[in-house]
Amino acid sequence: MRLSKSRFVSGVICLKRLYWQVYEPELAAEPDESTQAIFDQGHEVGRLAQKLCPGGIEVEGSQEDLDQAIRQTKELMANREIPAIFEATFEEGGVLVRVDILQRQRDRWRLIEVKSSTDLKDYHLYDLCIQKRVVSRCGVELSSACIMHLNRDYVYPGGEYDIRQLFRIRMLNAQVAALQPQIGKRVAEEFRILDQPNAPEIAPGDHCRDPFECEFLDRCIHPVPGDHVLHLPRISAKRVEELESMGITSILQVPDDFPLNERQRRACTSVQQGKPWFSEDLPMVLDSLKFPLYFMDFETVYPAIPRYPGMRPFDQLPFQWSVHFQEKPEAELRHHEFLATTNAEPRREFIEKLCSVLGSTGSIVVYNEGFESQRLADLAGWVPGFRTRIKKIQARLWDLWPIIRNHVYYPAFGGSFSLKAVLPALIPKMTYAGMDVADGIQAGVAWEKLVRGGLDATPKDRLGKALLAYCGQDTLAMARLVEFLRRQRA
Repeated sequence: MRLSKSRFVSGVICLKRLYWQVYEPELAAEPDESTQAIFDQGHEVGRLAQKLCPGGIEVEGSQEDLDQAIRQTKELMANREIPAIFEATFEEGGVLVRVDILQRQRDRWRLIEVKSSTDLKDYHLYDLCIQKRVVSRCGVELSSACIMHLNRDYVYPGGEYDIRQLFRIRMLNAQVAALQPQIGKRVAEEFRILDQPNAPEIAPGDHCRDPFECEFLDRCIHPVPGDHVLHLPRISAKRVEELESMGITSILQVPDDFPLNERQRRACTSVQQGKPWFSEDLPMVLDSLKFPLYFMDFETVYPAIPRYPGMRPFDQLPFQWSVHFQEKPEAELRHHEFLATTNAEPRREFIEKLCSVLGSTGSIVVYNEGFESQRLADLAGWVPGFRTRIKKIQARLWDLWPIIRNHVYYPAFGGSFSLKAVLPALIPKMTYAGMDVADGIQAGVAWEKLVRGGLDATPKDRLGKALLAYCGQDTLAMARLVEFLRRQRA
């Protein structure tokens, strides 16, 4: 049995996950389109990182023929004309690693692990450590072990990427050396677990979703009843443990004197009484709305590799907006929308058309002001000719999210104040269920497919309509929610 570097890191995070990866991989959840997009983005970053070493050669051995990859690696290392090897493959003691970049430095080598992130994460060190252990034990003298990740401070000027500025290389010899005594013990422990007849018993926890969501999550974490204490807003694991130690798993059983914060307590009371809660201040808060009303929502992507001049790695790129407009109370809603449908620079057209429909007076209702306001600030930097108009728009933003969070609770919220949770609770006829695009992540994936080409006219048209329908649903939802809340004051 071979233990790959990715499986080793899985075992560091959770030994049960490792066991299932080896023995029951067919039970893992298939990566959805958004997960696959993350994988594809990582491969794109890796290919770009290889340009740091012009003349480097990639090992061709496939996963099905790793012995051939090991042989080819040895041949390439013996050829002193080759400055670097990509996917260099080594095995020692049943552990097999493929090194992203192995760069020749005279008689020694620099080991580089490429990550499509903008900083160093804890699990990256274990990834690097296992490679260092295996490669060194195969007789390769390493000058350094490094993590190469994207540089968040790099501003893309356009044209060719400056690879040395786009990436940061962090030499981690000291950190790797400090961890090496643990690595052998962890390898032995993982092989011991894999020699057992059954997966180890490990309780679910933060490791199920951090640093990434486990593909076996549904096998460990099962749906809980709607009245479970986990559905109290932002309840901590400590509080849940305290309740469970008292034999309490249902909100209906939570005592009046159990320590909860104000928002959790009113959610608890709402569920226990089986009726909604509205604050006395809600009418006064709603009076701050100034007609005409504009209900606005943006959709964005955040590419690892900056796409247009002025962007940094993982900058949010807005590609779509929707605005529903209501001139006065009870007036019919009018709808405006924008969607970039090509891979051409969208930012100027985005803000130009948005400014043309927002007028100069009236509240602009959003759900989570921080997001839209920051995107507007980004646009002011990228398209400075609109800076003054953007500042005036920002001053008119009216955030519906804290209004719901602080002044309304329905048992059906399930502890969440997201638009997806609030909308069907307050307005059951409106739902995102069954939509071809049903959340922001899906919207980003759909837009990438739309603009990268390769789609025939019919599927492209269908994808564009799905994106418009989703973003339009968000702004219509806000309009209907405000209408609903205004009726509660009567």
